[in-house]
Amino acid sequence: MFVFIAGGGRTGAQLAMQLLEQNHQVRLIEHRRELLTLLHRELPTEVIYEGVATDPNVLRLAGLEKADVLVTTGSEDAANLIICYLARTLFKTRRTVARINNPLNAWLFDQSFHVDETVNQADVMAHLIQEEISLGDMMTLLKLRRGQYSVVEEKVPAGAKAIGVQLKDLGLPDQCIVAAIIRHGQITLPRGVSTLEEGDEVLAVTDTEGARELARLLEPPVRPIK
Repeated sequence: MFVFIAGGGRTGAQLAMQLLEQNHQVRLIEHRRELLTLLHRELPTEVIYEGVATDPNVLRLAGLEKADVLVTTGSEDAANLIICYLARTLFKTRRTVARINNPLNAWLFDQSFHVDETVNQADVMAHLIQEEISLGDMMTLLKLRRGQYSVVEEKVPAGAKAIGVQLKDLGLPDQCIVAAIIRHGQITLPRGVSTLEEGDEVLAVTDTEGARELARLLEPPVRPIK
């Protein structure tokens, strides 16, 4: 699958790395010099295209017309909407996924701008505040639009099978992606070689099967009955 990512911040860069690990074809477009310097340290040069993603000519030169999926990860909602609209109307991109930064703008992210799926980070944070998360129990924080995937959270208990094992060796299904690890109050973006520790909070994007497998790896050991 060819995934076109508009926006080279931490979200876009991490998404690109994970997709490349899954053997997808990726093109990431970014125009900010300071981010381009960092991107060239983390991603293959052929993945990165320098340019402004709201410019149709730049999108054409970057190869958007060949992409199966467009993902916008920028920090400006207006730009994310414009890119989705251009992708569908000019380049006939089959699927579009857009990041929502301001929850007040969420109503705009619909078929009027040809947005198929959304990721609303504000919703994730709101659920973290509003829901009482039971330690060691997986909590669904957010259902993605069609309900096939969810953002889930679970805290790693002592003795969990996943502790000390590199993420790439956990055997998680392709549809289960560990998106972030919160450790000692600090959020980190995991890589394939990252490992989990007791007390970590794991955020993942997954389908139902992947959630079950992740829960199995993070469950506490069964204690023998005395």
